[in-house]
Amino acid sequence: MLLKALAACAGVTLRAVATATGISLRDATIRAEGDLDFRGTLAVTKDVPVGFKSIRLKFDLESDASEEQLASLISLTERYCVVYQTLAKPPEISVTYEAGVQSQGYSFGQPEQKV
Repeated sequence: MLLKALAACAGVTLRAVATATGISLRDATIRAEGDLDFRGTLAVTKDVPVGFKSIRLKFDLESDASEEQLASLISLTERYCVVYQTLAKPPEISVTYEAGVQSQGYSFGQPEQKV
């Protein structure tokens, strides 16, 4: 899911930047791939870290733009892609929980409801 989110965000950002800078793209394919050792994720081996060791993002572009324009397009895409920037410069993350709270279902984006 993480790699799909990265590729999708990069694609939307690429199109937005191309439009804003007047760079015409006939086609664009974005691929995200990464190296992950599932032994850590599945708790098979405790000394193997959970998560990706490396992530690669590849852009295949069809355009008449110059190499300089395309390099600028990719640089600006990196700069403004929220998922890319979050991975490159991880934010502080906090986790909380409440014990003993009864809930009916699970929802995103809905106001908290007490039952």
